[in-house]
Amino acid sequence: MPSPPTARLAATPAQGGQRVNLSGRLDATGVAELWSDAQRLASRPGPRLEVDASGVDYCDGSGLALLLEMRRKAEAAGASFRLSGLNARFQTLYDEFSPADLDAPQAARSRPGLPEEVGRKAMILFEDIFALVAFVGEFATALAGAAANPRRVRWRDALRVAETAGADAFPIIVLIGFLMGLIMSFQSAMPLKQFGAEIFVANLLGLSLLRELGPLVTAIILAGRSGSAFAAEIGTMTVNEEINALVTMGLDPVRFLVVTRVLAAMAMTPLLTIFFNLAGLVGGALVMLSLGYPLVSFVNQVQAYVTLGDFAGGMFKALVFSLLVCAIGCQRGLRTRGGASSVGAATTSAVVSGIILIAVADGVFAVVFYVMGW
Repeated sequence: MPSPPTARLAATPAQGGQRVNLSGRLDATGVAELWSDAQRLASRPGPRLEVDASGVDYCDGSGLALLLEMRRKAEAAGASFRLSGLNARFQTLYDEFSPADLDAPQAARSRPGLPEEVGRKAMILFEDIFALVAFVGEFATALAGAAANPRRVRWRDALRVAETAGADAFPIIVLIGFLMGLIMSFQSAMPLKQFGAEIFVANLLGLSLLRELGPLVTAIILAGRSGSAFAAEIGTMTVNEEINALVTMGLDPVRFLVVTRVLAAMAMTPLLTIFFNLAGLVGGALVMLSLGYPLVSFVNQVQAYVTLGDFAGGMFKALVFSLLVCAIGCQRGLRTRGGASSVGAATTSAVVSGIILIAVADGVFAVVFYVMGW
């Protein structure tokens, strides 16, 4: 014996159109029983279609889809549509949608032209520059506040970040420094050997490491390792609404999160640069020993050619590079919008932006040092 219908539809002529009475449960089962008849009536409604839903006991997504489909069919036929009697809690859900939500998805938009693409990229660039300038102001204010009142700085968090960004990075810094010193010394010693000038490898290696490669490579490693970690950590907090929670509690996210990370990185990067330079010099010394030169000759050559100004300039570079890399990583994290994929995009942007800032700052330092006679 077939089960009784769970939903009913009755159509009656009305003044200026047609009236449809719905009753019962408009769930998946009930809508399936009424869908064909409802579409047929809505397709030929006359000038006006009135739907009385006062007899509807329950309405879920299927029922809303039926009502919207009837409205869409009626409006497509040029008739006016009016829904009445629907329970208030179902009416609220109904009002959140429109018949356009049932339309088939439009074809993919054609690829934008060159002028449109250039304009869009330029707008993104301007917005990024504006956000970066605003962040610089916020960070400078927070840093000045920390300098005026050091007790406001979360030093325990700063020590934890220093361990992560500094001590944990020590092995990779030493390894890359040793390999770079070894490779540079070997590659430069072979051509110089033709002229009997292998001893000048020490001059080349000492000057290039202390003034240029030491701070530069250390900062690039910092960007790929710590800058990306800062962006991912703060970006995840932003996506999870933790940053909004800090603001709600009256805490400044820049002072609370950014200042501690930047101070810790600025304290650790010069130390990492020193170990990178030492490891590179050890690699160069091994090459010189293999060529028959005593260690004391290599050390004396480096001491005679490299000055304290070269060392100080490299340390100042490392300090500025660490500030740029960690600040841009935190800024990209704070600007994260969306879901999990946006965290990955923010991390990538932090690394790329950090390396670009390092290159630009290094060029500025090269010009300044040349003008100063260093």
